[in-house]
Amino acid sequence: MAEERKDLELEAEEARASREADASVQPEADAGEPEEQAKPGALESALYTWAQAAVIAVVGVVLLFTFFVRLISVNGPSMQDTLYTGDQLLVLNAMFCDFKAGDVVVINDYNAEPQLNETLVKRIVAVGGQTVDVDFASGVVYVDGQPLDEPYTKEPTYTANGTPFPITLAEDEVFVMGDNRNHSSDSRDARLGPVKKGYLQGKALLLLTPGATPDTEKRDWGRIGPLR
Repeated sequence: MAEERKDLELEAEEARASREADASVQPEADAGEPEEQAKPGALESALYTWAQAAVIAVVGVVLLFTFFVRLISVNGPSMQDTLYTGDQLLVLNAMFCDFKAGDVVVINDYNAEPQLNETLVKRIVAVGGQTVDVDFASGVVYVDGQPLDEPYTKEPTYTANGTPFPITLAEDEVFVMGDNRNHSSDSRDARLGPVKKGYLQGKALLLLTPGATPDTEKRDWGRIGPLR
């Protein structure tokens, strides 16, 4: 009997020890469950953050290109060798521009009468209140009696297209010419003449992507950057 009692007590102790061991392991398993459940929530939070950033970026780009800047493609030889056909320009909206002589600007196609049927890219030579004159024999342009230093022109200004000189600009006008002076329809053309500032789309800031250079028929990526 004594031996049977000892065996029963031993079995009881082993059962009790087994239950205590199970109880000590169970909390660790329970503790792991919240970690497993937390992973889907963290993934959803990350996806929401990325989606929110993408929406903000898209809205920002739309607002930027709606109100502040636009892209314009150059077409024609009139601004050679500063710009070539196929050049993509970043243009600042006119409402944010203080136009000055030397600025490369974009002009709406409906300014000319009859229309020249294209959006024009030209350089401002003079602004409101100034007087422009051209000596077509020597090819020199004068503003307020002073000859212009024009390192950007491809050749001197030899061609006249109907605008009488000298001409004094109204306060809301600018006088524009192409850098390729003898192959450009600009303010020397009687159809266009001085341009009202209200017809200016904006100022070209940057050459973003170059078109092919006529001499090589290849893109010169070194031309990318601010316009001068």
